[in-house]
Amino acid sequence: MLERLAQAEDVAFLVTRPDAPRGRGRRVGSPPAKEVAERLGIPVLQPERPADAELPEADAIVVVAYGLLIPESLLERTLWLNVHPSLLPRWRGAAPVERAIMAGDAETGVTIHETVKALDAGPIAAQRAFPIGAEDDAGSVYARAGALAAELLRDVLPSPRFEPQPEDGVTYAEKIGPEDRKLDLANPEQAVRTVRALSPHIGARAELHGRGVTVWRAHLEDGALVPDEVQPDGKRRMAYAEFLRGVRP
Repeated sequence: MLERLAQAEDVAFLVTRPDAPRGRGRRVGSPPAKEVAERLGIPVLQPERPADAELPEADAIVVVAYGLLIPESLLERTLWLNVHPSLLPRWRGAAPVERAIMAGDAETGVTIHETVKALDAGPIAAQRAFPIGAEDDAGSVYARAGALAAELLRDVLPSPRFEPQPEDGVTYAEKIGPEDRKLDLANPEQAVRTVRALSPHIGARAELHGRGVTVWRAHLEDGALVPDEVQPDGKRRMAYAEFLRGVRP
């Protein structure tokens, strides 16, 4: 999304989180947005906390999946626009795409709204919906949302006009926790939605043939959940057929 936005707007700087250990080897790595910004020649700021940032002057600051509270002292300095991948006021909070898929929503979308103190509650500058397909997982929905967000921001900047958020229909998308990852195999339709919602970035959990596995892809067949791709604990991802060959006596 940063690359798309930079093609249409003058992006003065990027604020992102500090480099941190990542992956199995726990090697220190840069946030993906930083890598894009450096390739585009955009200056990068990485404060431990937003309050520590000495931000240059800007007409507007766009927030995308930052995940840290922005203090009111910064919100008062300039216009902050938040990009949220849901049809606000539905699914305010940390995991809007995952919760929408889990809930079986037929559609989601992108909302551009003013960042305010209350969580995802600011007035709306732009909003557009798109369908969630039966085969969509969180990865495909986030990708579609990113492309749409860049398009909406080009329409909104530099002079957005706002409408208050509706007060009806507010729901909250809580952060995904360990209990959310556990598949209820007695409810296969919901289990498949959970697999889709947590792929390819978190992973649903189940015990299959006595082994703990992460289920990355699955489908319904004759009313039952059928895994397509799994990852046994401590091992690589593999097709379910390969996993079955390893558990047969």
